[in-house]
Amino acid sequence: MAIAEFHLESARSRRRPNASPRTATGAQRPIVVRHANPGFRAFFAFLAPTLDVCAILATAAVASVIYHGAYYGSPAVTETQLQMGALIAVFLVGPNLFRNDYELPNYLSTDGHVLRIFKQWNIAFLLAMGFVFMTKTGAAFSRGAFVVLYVCGFLALSGARFLVVALVRELSRNGPMLARRVFLVGADTAVLSFVSRHWPLSHGVQIVGLANISPHAVAADDADLKTLEQELQTAVARARVTDPDDVFVLLDRSSDEIVDRVIDRFLTIPASIHLGSDRMLERFGDAKVSKIGEISLLSLTRRPLSGPEIAAKRAFDVAAAALAVVALAPLALVVAILIKLDSSGPVFFLQRRYGFNQKPFRIFKFRTMTSLDDGATVRQAQADDPRITRVGRVLRRWNIDELPQILNVLRGEMSLVGPRPHALAHDRHFMQRIALYARRLNVKPGITGWAQVNGFRGETSTDEKMLGRVEHDLHYIDNWSLLLDVKIILLTVFSPRAYLNAR
Repeated sequence: MAIAEFHLESARSRRRPNASPRTATGAQRPIVVRHANPGFRAFFAFLAPTLDVCAILATAAVASVIYHGAYYGSPAVTETQLQMGALIAVFLVGPNLFRNDYELPNYLSTDGHVLRIFKQWNIAFLLAMGFVFMTKTGAAFSRGAFVVLYVCGFLALSGARFLVVALVRELSRNGPMLARRVFLVGADTAVLSFVSRHWPLSHGVQIVGLANISPHAVAADDADLKTLEQELQTAVARARVTDPDDVFVLLDRSSDEIVDRVIDRFLTIPASIHLGSDRMLERFGDAKVSKIGEISLLSLTRRPLSGPEIAAKRAFDVAAAALAVVALAPLALVVAILIKLDSSGPVFFLQRRYGFNQKPFRIFKFRTMTSLDDGATVRQAQADDPRITRVGRVLRRWNIDELPQILNVLRGEMSLVGPRPHALAHDRHFMQRIALYARRLNVKPGITGWAQVNGFRGETSTDEKMLGRVEHDLHYIDNWSLLLDVKIILLTVFSPRAYLNAR
């Protein structure tokens, strides 16, 4: 254990720059958690829900005083208003206790608290109103006081929660603190790598012990199994003394027999056992165990859109595109005539682009340039490009040249919203230079996209410009919803000057 303990101290000394202690310049000091005694655990388990109850009851009293003072001219706290506050408190605090929402590690950060309180408050308020309605006691409650209670109650709960978070964070730095006690098991190099990657450990994690499984035991043959058993016996005895909440098994998973032996021994410890942490799991934050038939697998990612999501998006595309064809037909006819009168050449410009899963298709556009590039080398359009015609300059300014892509949408080659397709030559160039660029093609390309309405548009002459576009496209893929599609379409239609499609 001496070697492992020395390495842990070494990892501490190599803490990351953004986790350095508070300095004279006011830099943020990391949360260093410490284990609390059982009395402190019990105290906090009582404190957190009690503060929520007090905040709700106090707000009910204040709402009653405000309403009666404004409406009747005599501030008063009514029994019915306090009863309503107590009812809401039951509907809010009760479910939170069952979900273990009041565990101390949940109070190490303010992240997510406002949204969680908003949902809980609305559900509790609706349940309380439903109870009042079902019991026919609504006449006893003031509607005006109801409104004041709803608004002030949410603010009071949020304020109380943030005060508790601030207290917990301060105690975590300077006093006793509840932490998940973690015991690490694995080859010394694996343990060192784990600690180096995750130090300083925040969010309620404390390493209470290490057990080194020597490399020769991990790659064991029959002669080494006796050594392994001795090491495991010592490790289990040490873990039992340290009383961990969790055991992290950090072993090479190719040695299934060794991993099985380690897990079997540690099953005798009253602690949660975790296999990891693996770099691949850390890369894919949503990785989870799933079953396909009788096969258990570790799922790293899922399809960008599920079957029902694909059907919903397609139905929306077809309906909206069909309406657009009818509404924009007169404009399209006028544009076609102007293009023919302005310069020689076809009305439409067709160019090969990659679609879903890198299947090529020909994109439709109104012709805006004198050239019709569609080969191995395609020069991007630039500001004041001499190839752009007079009519084409107006069409491009207002994105009218993109309207024929509605036909691509009806043909199923494109969607109304998605990553903008680029010329094949540009795709091949950037696929070699930007990681995950090709992942943009895991969904159908779109006439407009999240990148375009966020300013990533026009010429992409550098890798940096394209990288910004790719990052927004991947964000769209990972966070798709029909509401997001509608939002992007509205931003495109009502902010046309802020949107210029990428060619």
